[in-house]
Amino acid sequence: MPAQERPARPGTGLIAGRKHALDGLRTIAVAGVFFFHTATDSMPGGSIGVDVFFTLSGFVITLLIMKERIATGRLHLGIFYAKRLARLWPALLALCAVILAVGCVFPASGWGGQAGFVLPAAAYVMNLAHFGLFGDSIAGETLGPTWTLAVEEQFYLVWPLLLLAMLRFWKVRTAALATAALAAFFVLNRFLLVNAGEPLDRIYNGPDTRADELLIGCALALLFTAVRHGSRLHAALASVSRWGAPLAGITLVAALFLLKEPDTPSDWFNLFWTFGPAALALLSAVLIGSLVLQPAGFLSLILSHPWLARPGRDLSYGMYLWHLPVYLLLMPLIPPLPLRIALTAALTVLLAYASFRFVERPLRRWANERLEPAVVRSPSAPSPAGPSAAGRSTPGPAAPAGAAAKQRATEPQPAGQLTN
Repeated sequence: MPAQERPARPGTGLIAGRKHALDGLRTIAVAGVFFFHTATDSMPGGSIGVDVFFTLSGFVITLLIMKERIATGRLHLGIFYAKRLARLWPALLALCAVILAVGCVFPASGWGGQAGFVLPAAAYVMNLAHFGLFGDSIAGETLGPTWTLAVEEQFYLVWPLLLLAMLRFWKVRTAALATAALAAFFVLNRFLLVNAGEPLDRIYNGPDTRADELLIGCALALLFTAVRHGSRLHAALASVSRWGAPLAGITLVAALFLLKEPDTPSDWFNLFWTFGPAALALLSAVLIGSLVLQPAGFLSLILSHPWLARPGRDLSYGMYLWHLPVYLLLMPLIPPLPLRIALTAALTVLLAYASFRFVERPLRRWANERLEPAVVRSPSAPSPAGPSAAGRSTPGPAAPAGAAAKQRATEPQPAGQLTN
């Protein structure tokens, strides 16, 4: 493998460390979705936060897979899936339980009559229920936004297996190209569905019709894994990002306020729903790539500020889960829209913090303390001086497996879900 395409070890390459600017990007994306649901007239394009989330999720999850594979020589699939469940499911189940309990005690409230939506949400099939795969189509109401979680979880049942199969036979660079080609295939699939006259619910919610957005993020992560820091290709990518990132950022911000997704048949409907999701994902990928390539750049410094990065890291998942249920609960109680939006925002942040503090972090820490030692002790982990050591550098003394696991468990970990 040429030097500029050889994967770097996790401690030295482009994939090293947590990307705090990406946490800030999560905050902006979840804010877009919040205002799309609460102030649609003012921010009709806020739903593109979902497109950003899909691309970012594919990028982050693929980086996590590649980091473990480079560090240990393999991916522990059972541990991978167990950690995803520990990271995502408890907060979702807590949301379902609270809505169900309040709806039973106060059936006339905005959380009444939601029992039929709990199972599709908790089982990660809300997207399929949206277009009637199990019978009549359902909106999901308070739990409707869980369709995005379903799309991601369905994708991640397949992606790690496919990625490992590709890497068994191909170099990382070839796998990146194959992933990009697969994304193009799903754009073609969406074109065929649109031109066949499939309903919008099918096009909007399908696991196949959103796969290209996730795959674009995956391809970007594989590209960055194959590029060595300081190589000619790295310099070329950094140069392109200097002008590409402002253009992508301005376009996405403008789309938040100007873009209204078409919902009635027309030429614009066909054009947008064929190419629109992929175009938004490509713009998101350019922005994500720039934040990674230019950590000291102006935009990276802004998005890395703790006021943006910390909510994106710790609260964005809970904010996504809770914002619509809170808004629907307050809708009949607080008629003035500005006051309702303000109260929704405050309660959403409060509930997201409670979810993080009392549900997500304790269970994630508990799971990591039990799962990480198995990764650290992997018998197939390559020797630092072995052929997979890209930089041929000699690392410092390794921490004991238990200490490493404890450190990972107490440090903030990237989440491979909507908030990634």
